[in-house]
Amino acid sequence: MTRLSVNINKIATLRNARGGNVPDPIEAAKRIESFGAEGITVHPRPDERHIRYADVDQLSKVVTTEFNIEGNPMDNFMDLVFRNQPTQVTLVPDSTEVLTSNAGWDTVKHQSYLKDVIANFKSKGIRTSIFVDPDLKMIEGAKATGTDRIELYTEAYATGFAQNHKEKAVKPYTACAELAHQLGLGINAGHDLSLDNIQFFKENVPHLAEVSIGHALIAEALYLGLETVVKRYLELLK
Repeated sequence: MTRLSVNINKIATLRNARGGNVPDPIEAAKRIESFGAEGITVHPRPDERHIRYADVDQLSKVVTTEFNIEGNPMDNFMDLVFRNQPTQVTLVPDSTEVLTSNAGWDTVKHQSYLKDVIANFKSKGIRTSIFVDPDLKMIEGAKATGTDRIELYTEAYATGFAQNHKEKAVKPYTACAELAHQLGLGINAGHDLSLDNIQFFKENVPHLAEVSIGHALIAEALYLGLETVVKRYLELLK
Protein backbone atom coordinates (compact mmCIF):
# COMPACT_ATOMS: atom_id res chain seq x y z
CA MET A 1 0.00 0.00 0.00
CA THR A 2 1.23 3.49 -0.84
CA ARG A 3 1.68 5.58 2.28
CA LEU A 4 -0.21 8.86 2.74
CA SER A 5 1.69 11.83 4.17
CA VAL A 6 -0.54 14.83 4.81
CA ASN A 7 0.94 18.29 4.25
CA ILE A 8 -0.48 20.61 6.91
CA ASN A 9 0.79 23.92 5.48
CA LYS A 10 -2.73 25.09 4.62
CA ILE A 11 -3.87 24.65 8.21
CA ALA A 12 -1.08 26.99 9.26
CA THR A 13 -2.08 29.42 6.48
CA LEU A 14 -5.58 29.63 7.92
CA ARG A 15 -4.22 30.19 11.43
CA ASN A 16 -1.87 32.93 10.25
CA ALA A 17 -4.67 34.75 8.44
CA ARG A 18 -6.35 35.54 11.76
CA GLY A 19 -3.56 35.47 14.30
CA GLY A 20 -3.64 33.44 17.47
CA ASN A 21 -3.46 29.68 17.23
CA VAL A 22 -6.77 28.59 15.70
CA PRO A 23 -6.66 26.19 13.98
CA ASP A 24 -3.68 24.65 15.72
CA PRO A 25 -1.38 22.80 13.26
CA ILE A 26 0.02 20.66 16.08
CA GLU A 27 -3.40 19.42 17.13
CA ALA A 28 -4.34 18.93 13.48
CA ALA A 29 -1.28 16.72 12.94
CA LYS A 30 -2.21 14.58 15.94
CA ARG A 31 -5.74 14.12 14.67
CA ILE A 32 -4.64 13.36 11.11
CA GLU A 33 -2.40 10.61 12.47
CA SER A 34 -5.26 9.27 14.57
CA PHE A 35 -7.37 9.03 11.39
CA GLY A 36 -4.80 6.69 9.89
CA ALA A 37 -2.37 8.85 7.89
CA GLU A 38 1.12 7.38 7.83
CA GLY A 39 3.01 10.66 7.76
CA ILE A 40 2.98 14.41 8.30
CA THR A 41 4.65 16.76 5.83
CA VAL A 42 5.57 20.42 6.31
CA HIS A 43 7.21 22.87 3.93
CA PRO A 44 8.53 25.83 5.92
CA ARG A 45 9.52 28.83 3.81
CA PRO A 46 11.91 31.63 4.78
CA ASP A 47 9.07 34.14 5.23
CA GLU A 48 7.12 31.65 7.41
CA ARG A 49 3.91 32.54 5.60
CA HIS A 50 2.34 29.24 6.62
CA ILE A 51 4.31 26.69 8.65
CA ARG A 52 6.73 28.45 11.00
CA TYR A 53 10.08 27.13 12.12
CA ALA A 54 8.70 27.02 15.68
CA ASP A 55 5.87 24.76 14.44
CA VAL A 56 8.44 22.32 13.09
CA ASP A 57 10.21 22.25 16.44
CA GLN A 58 6.92 21.40 18.16
CA LEU A 59 5.82 18.86 15.56
CA SER A 60 9.05 16.89 15.84
CA LYS A 61 8.13 16.19 19.46
CA VAL A 62 4.61 14.89 18.78
CA VAL A 63 4.54 13.26 15.33
CA THR A 64 4.54 9.49 15.83
CA THR A 65 4.41 8.48 12.16
CA GLU A 66 6.89 9.56 9.50
CA PHE A 67 7.84 13.22 9.62
CA ASN A 68 8.82 14.79 6.28
CA ILE A 69 10.31 18.28 6.05
CA GLU A 70 10.38 19.84 2.56
CA GLY A 71 12.31 22.87 1.39
CA ASN A 72 15.24 24.50 -0.32
CA PRO A 73 18.43 23.48 1.55
CA MET A 74 19.59 26.94 2.54
CA ASP A 75 21.53 27.30 5.78
CA ASN A 76 18.52 28.03 8.03
CA PHE A 77 16.58 25.14 6.55
CA MET A 78 19.46 22.73 7.01
CA ASP A 79 19.87 23.81 10.63
CA LEU A 80 16.14 23.24 11.17
CA VAL A 81 16.32 19.72 9.74
CA PHE A 82 19.43 18.78 11.73
CA ARG A 83 17.79 20.10 14.90
CA ASN A 84 14.60 18.08 14.44
CA GLN A 85 15.88 14.87 12.83
CA PRO A 86 12.83 14.01 10.69
CA THR A 87 12.32 10.66 9.02
CA GLN A 88 12.79 12.28 5.62
CA VAL A 89 13.92 15.56 4.10
CA THR A 90 12.62 16.42 0.64
CA LEU A 91 14.75 18.88 -1.29
CA VAL A 92 12.69 21.38 -3.33
CA PRO A 93 14.32 24.12 -5.43
CA ASP A 94 11.76 26.83 -4.71
CA SER A 95 12.81 30.45 -4.52
CA THR A 96 11.53 32.92 -1.95
CA GLU A 97 9.33 34.60 -4.59
CA VAL A 98 7.15 31.64 -5.67
CA LEU A 99 3.66 31.11 -4.27
CA THR A 100 4.05 27.33 -4.38
CA SER A 101 6.59 24.86 -5.74
CA ASN A 102 6.59 25.03 -9.53
CA ALA A 103 9.54 22.95 -10.76
CA GLY A 104 11.76 20.06 -9.87
CA TRP A 105 15.54 20.06 -9.53
CA ASP A 106 17.81 19.93 -12.52
CA THR A 107 19.74 16.99 -11.11
CA VAL A 108 22.34 17.18 -13.86
CA LYS A 109 23.18 20.88 -13.56
CA HIS A 110 23.08 20.86 -9.75
CA GLN A 111 24.42 17.35 -9.24
CA SER A 112 27.55 18.32 -7.31
CA TYR A 113 25.64 20.65 -4.99
CA LEU A 114 22.92 18.08 -4.32
CA LYS A 115 25.49 15.38 -3.68
CA ASP A 116 27.11 17.47 -0.92
CA VAL A 117 23.79 18.41 0.67
CA ILE A 118 22.51 14.84 0.61
CA ALA A 119 25.72 13.50 2.11
CA ASN A 120 25.26 15.90 5.04
CA PHE A 121 21.71 14.72 5.71
CA LYS A 122 22.52 11.04 5.28
CA SER A 123 25.42 11.35 7.72
CA LYS A 124 22.76 12.16 10.33
CA GLY A 125 20.63 9.16 9.35
CA ILE A 126 17.95 11.23 7.60
CA ARG A 127 16.35 9.71 4.50
CA THR A 128 16.58 12.02 1.50
CA SER A 129 14.26 12.65 -1.43
CA ILE A 130 14.66 15.02 -4.41
CA PHE A 131 11.68 16.78 -6.00
CA VAL A 132 11.97 16.16 -9.75
CA ASP A 133 10.03 16.65 -12.97
CA PRO A 134 8.96 13.46 -14.81
CA ASP A 135 12.05 13.39 -17.02
CA LEU A 136 14.21 10.27 -17.40
CA LYS A 137 17.41 12.34 -17.44
CA MET A 138 16.45 13.90 -14.11
CA ILE A 139 15.90 10.43 -12.64
CA GLU A 140 19.34 9.32 -13.80
CA GLY A 141 20.85 12.52 -12.40
CA ALA A 142 19.11 11.94 -9.08
CA LYS A 143 20.65 8.49 -8.79
CA ALA A 144 24.12 10.04 -9.12
CA THR A 145 23.50 12.38 -6.17
CA GLY A 146 23.19 9.54 -3.68
CA THR A 147 19.58 10.31 -2.76
CA ASP A 148 17.38 7.57 -1.32
CA ARG A 149 14.22 8.60 -3.15
CA ILE A 150 12.77 10.95 -5.72
CA GLU A 151 9.45 12.80 -5.44
CA LEU A 152 7.72 13.13 -8.80
CA TYR A 153 6.25 16.60 -9.35
CA THR A 154 2.68 15.78 -10.39
CA GLU A 155 1.18 19.10 -11.48
CA ALA A 156 1.42 18.12 -15.18
CA TYR A 157 -0.41 14.87 -14.46
CA ALA A 158 -3.18 16.65 -12.53
CA THR A 159 -3.63 19.19 -15.33
CA GLY A 160 -3.82 16.49 -17.99
CA PHE A 161 -6.24 14.44 -15.92
CA ALA A 162 -8.57 17.44 -15.54
CA GLN A 163 -8.47 17.94 -19.32
CA ASN A 164 -9.48 14.32 -19.97
CA HIS A 165 -6.01 13.29 -21.15
CA LYS A 166 -5.23 11.04 -18.22
CA GLU A 167 -3.56 8.22 -20.18
CA LYS A 168 -1.19 10.61 -21.93
CA ALA A 169 -0.59 12.59 -18.74
CA VAL A 170 0.40 9.61 -16.61
CA LYS A 171 2.70 7.98 -19.19
CA PRO A 172 5.89 9.93 -18.29
CA TYR A 173 5.34 9.14 -14.62
CA THR A 174 5.03 5.43 -15.32
CA ALA A 175 8.30 5.48 -17.27
CA CYS A 176 10.12 7.49 -14.59
CA ALA A 177 8.89 5.22 -11.81
CA GLU A 178 10.04 2.13 -13.68
CA LEU A 179 13.49 3.63 -14.25
CA ALA A 180 13.81 4.87 -10.67
CA HIS A 181 12.95 1.42 -9.35
CA GLN A 182 15.53 -0.18 -11.66
CA LEU A 183 18.13 2.25 -10.30
CA GLY A 184 17.25 1.40 -6.71
CA LEU A 185 15.48 4.66 -5.88
CA GLY A 186 12.32 4.88 -3.81
CA ILE A 187 9.42 6.72 -5.44
CA ASN A 188 7.30 9.44 -3.85
CA ALA A 189 4.90 11.83 -5.57
CA GLY A 190 3.09 15.06 -4.85
CA HIS A 191 1.50 18.32 -6.02
CA ASP A 192 -2.15 18.74 -7.04
CA LEU A 193 -3.04 15.13 -6.33
CA SER A 194 -6.66 14.87 -5.19
CA LEU A 195 -9.50 12.45 -4.48
CA ASP A 196 -10.45 12.73 -8.15
CA ASN A 197 -7.11 11.78 -9.67
CA ILE A 198 -5.20 9.79 -7.04
CA GLN A 199 -6.55 6.33 -7.82
CA PHE A 200 -5.67 6.42 -11.52
CA PHE A 201 -2.19 7.68 -10.66
CA LYS A 202 -1.67 4.93 -8.10
CA GLU A 203 -2.89 2.27 -10.55
CA ASN A 204 -0.51 3.41 -13.29
CA VAL A 205 2.65 4.39 -11.43
CA PRO A 206 4.43 1.28 -10.14
CA HIS A 207 6.43 1.02 -6.93
CA LEU A 208 4.85 4.17 -5.46
CA ALA A 209 6.02 4.36 -1.85
CA GLU A 210 4.43 7.60 -0.68
CA VAL A 211 2.25 10.50 -1.76
CA SER A 212 2.32 13.89 -0.05
CA ILE A 213 -1.00 15.72 -0.30
CA GLY A 214 -1.93 19.03 1.27
CA HIS A 215 -3.87 21.71 -0.61
CA ALA A 216 -6.48 19.44 -2.19
CA LEU A 217 -6.92 17.34 0.93
CA ILE A 218 -7.52 20.33 3.18
CA ALA A 219 -9.87 21.89 0.61
CA GLU A 220 -11.83 18.64 0.32
CA ALA A 221 -12.02 18.44 4.11
CA LEU A 222 -13.98 21.72 4.16
CA TYR A 223 -16.82 19.87 2.43
CA LEU A 224 -16.44 16.34 3.71
CA GLY A 225 -14.61 16.57 7.02
CA LEU A 226 -10.97 15.86 7.75
CA GLU A 227 -11.41 12.32 9.05
CA THR A 228 -13.59 11.29 6.11
CA VAL A 229 -11.14 12.67 3.56
CA VAL A 230 -8.05 11.07 5.12
CA LYS A 231 -9.81 7.70 5.20
CA ARG A 232 -10.96 8.06 1.59
CA TYR A 233 -7.38 8.64 0.46
CA LEU A 234 -6.20 5.62 2.43
CA GLU A 235 -8.84 3.46 0.75
CA LEU A 236 -7.93 4.70 -2.73
CA LEU A 237 -4.23 4.08 -2.09
CA LYS A 238 -4.66 0.42 -1.12
